[in-house]
Amino acid sequence: MKTLIVGGAGYIGSHVVREFLDRGHGVTVFDNLSSGKRENLFPEAEFIHGDILDYTGLSRAASGRRGGFDAVVHLAAFKAVGESMVNPEKYSVNNINGTINILNAAVEGNIKNIIFSSSAAVFGQPEYLPIDEAHPTNPESYYGFTKLEIERFLGWYDKLKGIRFAALRYFNAAGYDVKGRIKGLESNPANLIPVIMEAACGMRETVQIFGNDYDTPDGTGVRDYVHVSDLAIAHAAALEYTSKNDKSITVNLGSESGISVLEIVEAARRITGKPIPARIVGRRAGDPAKLTAASKKAHELLHWTANNSDLDTLIKTSWDVYQKPRR
Repeated sequence: MKTLIVGGAGYIGSHVVREFLDRGHGVTVFDNLSSGKRENLFPEAEFIHGDILDYTGLSRAASGRRGGFDAVVHLAAFKAVGESMVNPEKYSVNNINGTINILNAAVEGNIKNIIFSSSAAVFGQPEYLPIDEAHPTNPESYYGFTKLEIERFLGWYDKLKGIRFAALRYFNAAGYDVKGRIKGLESNPANLIPVIMEAACGMRETVQIFGNDYDTPDGTGVRDYVHVSDLAIAHAAALEYTSKNDKSITVNLGSESGISVLEIVEAARRITGKPIPARIVGRRAGDPAKLTAASKKAHELLHWTANNSDLDTLIKTSWDVYQKPRR
């Protein structure tokens, strides 16, 4: 299938591109490189430097330079929770307006399948664990709100325009390509594992642990981490599902097991052989003690399992990239 991957030079996007190429899809990457990296581009994929806020350029890309596309993968939303709470206008413009542009360009280009990178942030504080797709959606960040609104837009375009979608609600994405083919580091990462990797290789002095008095085995927060290679596989499986079944789906993607902050720090020290200084600081407002996913629906519909999401693989594949000399 011919697929336009919007945000395909980013951290998750580049892994999705690689998976689609491995499966024989024709891939065009559309990215403004604001956070994506040129080193994450592959020669087998066409690259269009463009911005989702430029509707003319996006529409031209979606119509295809060599014929139309069968699908678009949307990975171009901003994703920093904290930033979204102090700069909601930035997230409104990019995530909401940008998505409307993508949807309208898909209509214009007669693209009938959209795979959307959603988030577990749509749920907010857990009312029960593990979190399944039926869990109430009550986002506590503006970022999570924009993701939920995008899911609602997708639902309307499904009803009104016949565009089938898969909304993939990630839990905590981590790790790097298990075959070592993707090297571009995230810029200014906020997630735990890349922060730990930066401390391990001397890019930052210490790792902050936000609270050690939670009701968990070691007192630190527990989260569900899913390997980015597993996420990429899920995107490809989701496109296969929507195109074959002419049906939209919303599914959670997680490992279904929780890992604590201290467990990750200790595993990183063991695997990297580095001391990785860490210090306990106060809890962050709104952080729950534990978050884990129920991914039964993904297992049943997509025949998907998080096969690479064990703790050692998450850390080792990250360290393999971070320890390499940077230019």
